[in-house]
Amino acid sequence: MKAQVGGAIGDLKAVVTVSDDGGSSGRLRRDFGVLPPGDIRSCLVALADDEDLVSKLFQYRFVTGDGLSGHSFGNLLLTALTGITGDFYQAILTAEKILAVRGKILPATLSDVRLRAQGVSGRVYEGESAVGEAGEPIQRMKLEPLKVPAFSDAVKAIRAADLIVLGPGSLYTSILPNLLIPGILEAVQSSRAPVVLPLNLMTQPGETDDMDAVAHLEALHRHTGTDLVDVVLVSSTTLSPEILRHYAEVGSTPVAVDRQAMSRRQEKLIERDLLASGELLRHDPEKLSRAILGLLPGAAEAVGS
Repeated sequence: MKAQVGGAIGDLKAVVTVSDDGGSSGRLRRDFGVLPPGDIRSCLVALADDEDLVSKLFQYRFVTGDGLSGHSFGNLLLTALTGITGDFYQAILTAEKILAVRGKILPATLSDVRLRAQGVSGRVYEGESAVGEAGEPIQRMKLEPLKVPAFSDAVKAIRAADLIVLGPGSLYTSILPNLLIPGILEAVQSSRAPVVLPLNLMTQPGETDDMDAVAHLEALHRHTGTDLVDVVLVSSTTLSPEILRHYAEVGSTPVAVDRQAMSRRQEKLIERDLLASGELLRHDPEKLSRAILGLLPGAAEAVGS
């Protein structure tokens, strides 16, 4: 996901990838010819004012039933709303009203797109699911078709932004797919707003194995041809050795930050306590939002202060 913060505090717009081809989204995409709704659904729930019953309903996943098993209710509803309204974005607008969403959710494109990547071995990976499970460093990734048009409202939101936030999210399957859309990349490049990369806490097995902060930035540069990021926001909290052992069992390790290497780069490194409590290693939404809002131009912790 690529999120953009614009205007007054609380004026949040999320620009979301539509390249998913796995699970419930992939099945609906193949069966009904709709854009994959999964990432959109997750954003709707994350920004919903009602985080209880209705949000749980959107996230509810059927575990039985011929043809229903594996589908989430929210994905089915977005698919149905697309059929009723005849337009995927109108379906999103209707769902925003149902969930009383705070902010706006904008697909990066309304066109059918696929990911295609090549690993350092030369092996080619077709589709987002395959890319996310490559198990080797990705040398190059592209969208098919190459010059897919960006959704105009997403471009306008980025151009009007006071702060552009890349993630946190999957590097190759959530962040980069948006930046591979020429209109989206051009809007980010031409914006005068600071661009922030909240670094993931942990590597994603199969997708970002052994990639540290610098490797993430190099991957962004390799695919966009430019140094987009102004600020790298990282969590300064010490991680529990016991929890880390559990993550290591599935091949996930902390995303390392080589401070000496970062000091030689143009990006500003900012460290804050961003960790949520509990046994899962996740960003705390309140801590992360405070840190990001502190980077808004004019805020106490504005870039360059």
